[in-house]
Amino acid sequence: MTNPGTTGSESIKTAPEPDWFGHPRQLARLFTTEMWERFGYYGMRALLTLYLTKHFLFSDRTTNGIYGGFAAMVYLTPLVGGLLADRYLGAKRSVKFGALVMALGYFLLCFGGDAAQPWVAIDGARHAVIQRNVLDRPTDSGKEQRFVVIDRQPLQIHGEADGTISLLAADGHVARHIAADRFQSGGDRSPMVTTLLLLAIALITVGNGFFKPNISTMVGELYRPGDARKDAGFTIFYMGINIGAWLSQMLCPILADTVGWWAGFLLAAIGMLISWALIQFDGGRLRHFGNPPPDLARDRAVPIFVAAVVAVPLMMVLFVNLMAAVPATPGAGFLGYVLALPLMGKLLFGTFILGVPAILGYSWAVGNREEFQMMVAAMILITFNVVFWTLFEQAGSSLTLFADRNTDLRMVGNYSISAAQTQVFNSIFIIVLAPLLSVLWIALGRRGLEPSIPVKFGLALAGVGAGFLFLVWSAGFVDASFKVSVWALVGLYFIHTVAELCISPVGLSMITKLSLARIVGLMMGVWFLSIAVAQYVAGAIAQIASVDTVGGEVTNPRLSLETYLHVFSTIGWIAVGIGAALLLLAWPIRRLMHGVN
Repeated sequence: MTNPGTTGSESIKTAPEPDWFGHPRQLARLFTTEMWERFGYYGMRALLTLYLTKHFLFSDRTTNGIYGGFAAMVYLTPLVGGLLADRYLGAKRSVKFGALVMALGYFLLCFGGDAAQPWVAIDGARHAVIQRNVLDRPTDSGKEQRFVVIDRQPLQIHGEADGTISLLAADGHVARHIAADRFQSGGDRSPMVTTLLLLAIALITVGNGFFKPNISTMVGELYRPGDARKDAGFTIFYMGINIGAWLSQMLCPILADTVGWWAGFLLAAIGMLISWALIQFDGGRLRHFGNPPPDLARDRAVPIFVAAVVAVPLMMVLFVNLMAAVPATPGAGFLGYVLALPLMGKLLFGTFILGVPAILGYSWAVGNREEFQMMVAAMILITFNVVFWTLFEQAGSSLTLFADRNTDLRMVGNYSISAAQTQVFNSIFIIVLAPLLSVLWIALGRRGLEPSIPVKFGLALAGVGAGFLFLVWSAGFVDASFKVSVWALVGLYFIHTVAELCISPVGLSMITKLSLARIVGLMMGVWFLSIAVAQYVAGAIAQIASVDTVGGEVTNPRLSLETYLHVFSTIGWIAVGIGAALLLLAWPIRRLMHGVN
């Protein structure tokens, strides 16, 4: 869960005397500010997918599409937020504004209203669904029952391995057997509540754009150019990210299960408000940092904040369009696929596909041969970066749903965690492994054995694939309920975390080293854009793993397991293959890098 954020602009101010672990004392406040902001964000993220499927009863396809689009915008909006802060607002004011907007979004998530009412349609005729022992919570009790009422007779819904549906009478015999294409399910939800949901997501997206890049900028300003403590300072800062994520991914799901969804989201909102308060009431400790440009002719804050408010409904339009998107018809070809993309998809792919060759063309025109080749190497690695994050970011979507539906969540004895809490393993492993890998790279570097940047990228891609293959292998030990052990997910997240540490911090360093000096900021934007594209594609991959549900629950755990394992096996082997290909290409890519390592 290493946050792939930029370090921001350098400052020429004199750094204060170190008095917090050998670093400027302001680092402690920024560390805590980021910790609480990430507490809010990752607490919300832990619940979001389950909230959409269980409370709103959106289909897996719609849920994964919303989640993928949301995650994509979370990485795209910082490009605008960082630019506005650099030129007009200053980082500190941007952070405070972003924190308040996000907090409002989290508060709105608390107003989800009553759970959607499930229904099924058989041969086009809709029937009510009766639910017994069903609680509107993230975690199921295992005692839930759902019946469709036909001719006043309640029939229990049971999915078969071939995808067909059996309706069971009270004595257990099959009263009706229905082909998959004749059976549909859905939920009736309040349009007002759905609008509030989309408004909340849009607010979080816009607020994140102001907060995410600029808190890192303020950390960068604590140090003079060339200060050797800077990398260590960011390491401490990033530790705050993962401590916040770890705490919230444990606590928010607990509140959601014991009190209600609203309580989990409220805790996330409180964390966000604490983050805002730490900057707003800093006691003058940050008065020299994160200020607007000194040569600014006039304050543009009000029109920028008004424009941000206007951007919120525009963001909602993107999400509505995303939800209404219809897949391309089979055989439509590449053009048909592109035309069928929602507006968000066209925006992301269009920007990336046009931007990469345009930047390379600029590099050819203004740089020398060596600089152009280094830019080519950077773009190749950025493209591979899209593949990595596409698979890694299944954590918040398909892997969370897999944890809910096909995972025995007992850790030790009778102690169990919830599906929403399984994302915490990544944070824990980051906290444990990041210092160890840092020491390992230094030790190998002293011996001249540290892997090159392309090799680390290749290992990361192979690693993310290996994590999925480990999960697939573990499924060979499923129990009679078609559930794998939670330790299979622990193993997957361990492997994925090692892979993440091979690419996320390395990629940021790579951008600064290979880019033309005059467009380093733009290239960092392309790095963010590649992650945004990956998040969107991750949602599309998760849609392939969609499973039919009734009332938010799968009707056949065996079919659900087989669906997930097929997708995980496919993307696992593809990732291993792409990683191996990159390892083979590592030497020619290194030649293009001209000694950069």
